[in-house]
Amino acid sequence: MIVVKKFIITESQIGLLFKEQQFQRVLTAGTYSFRSWRQIYTVQSVNIANGLYEGVTKEVMYLADVYPDLFADHLQRWETAEHQVGLIYQQGILREIKAPGQRGAYWKTPHPITMVTIDISTDFRIMDTLSYVLSGAREPLLSRTASAAVAVSSVAEGHIGFLMVDGQTLGTLAPGMHMWWKFNRVIEVKQFDLRLQNMEVNGQEILTKDRVSLRVNLSAMWSIVDAEVVKRELADAKDYLYRELQLALRAIVSTQTLDELLADKNSLNQQVQEIVASKSVAFGIAVKSVGARDIILPGEMKAILTQVVEAQKLAEANLIKRQEETQSTRSLHNTAKVMEGNPVLLRLKELEILEKITGRINTLNVYGGLDGVMNDLVRLTDRPSRA
Repeated sequence: MIVVKKFIITESQIGLLFKEQQFQRVLTAGTYSFRSWRQIYTVQSVNIANGLYEGVTKEVMYLADVYPDLFADHLQRWETAEHQVGLIYQQGILREIKAPGQRGAYWKTPHPITMVTIDISTDFRIMDTLSYVLSGAREPLLSRTASAAVAVSSVAEGHIGFLMVDGQTLGTLAPGMHMWWKFNRVIEVKQFDLRLQNMEVNGQEILTKDRVSLRVNLSAMWSIVDAEVVKRELADAKDYLYRELQLALRAIVSTQTLDELLADKNSLNQQVQEIVASKSVAFGIAVKSVGARDIILPGEMKAILTQVVEAQKLAEANLIKRQEETQSTRSLHNTAKVMEGNPVLLRLKELEILEKITGRINTLNVYGGLDGVMNDLVRLTDRPSRA
């Protein structure tokens, strides 16, 4: 019995015709009818509308390799060498990135797809124009493939970066964004802050020369002046500087008594800075300033020092009082000597004192008139006069 089998291929499909499970040809959009004694014809339909994202399956690629002439008008092949990156464009827009050493194909559609290859064997830096496109990628396919293909580093203002490839330093990086193809190599960027920085060394328990336990808090301002030396010589610049400040502080405090430390704290700062700065400069670090923020004493030592300070202030107050008394006595003595040879001045002084006294009493009796006031002694009484 002859059977007519009908197949419809839509505009968004490609058909693969098989006869007795053997590939025959590619079918484009249309309606196909096949007559046979048995149902020996089959058609496998493939959706090509989303071909950019789905590509071509491994089974189709195998058939294309076996029957290249039959697929030549329907497939667009692509291939990247071991040292190449492939940029897939559709309608002039970058859509996808292909890694080195890969091959594949796309179904040909009304929207042509092209690939541009880039040799990354020696120059693997991404050009600024392409960096701008990749950094702003929002389309999922491009964003996903760019994330796997691109190494990105952003060097902040006031910093310097070192580009390290496979453990070897290749150069320095200025502030800004940098991109490289990371296929076939390990890329790392190490950054250093060149700005002025602060470091705190807190809670250092130290014994002075006279065996007094102190807790000192230290603050230091520093900066990196030679980042290349720091990278080459130090595993951690902050850890190195912290340790040197700690050791210098202990060395200075342990050689001075408590009185010496409290008498001149600036001397402690200068000595610590001199020691640390002389060592750090060889490793590319400049120590700008050092300051002991707090020198904290134990509770019992605080009480003793408080008593000492109170005694000192009391002694100073007594001394000032005695000096004032001596000065007052000397002034009285000088005044008496002046008045001794000048009766009129003495009498004026008496009247001055009389004026002050009269301001405090209720009744004042004067006998002899003005002449008596000027020449005789003035007698004062607090009893009222009799009528």
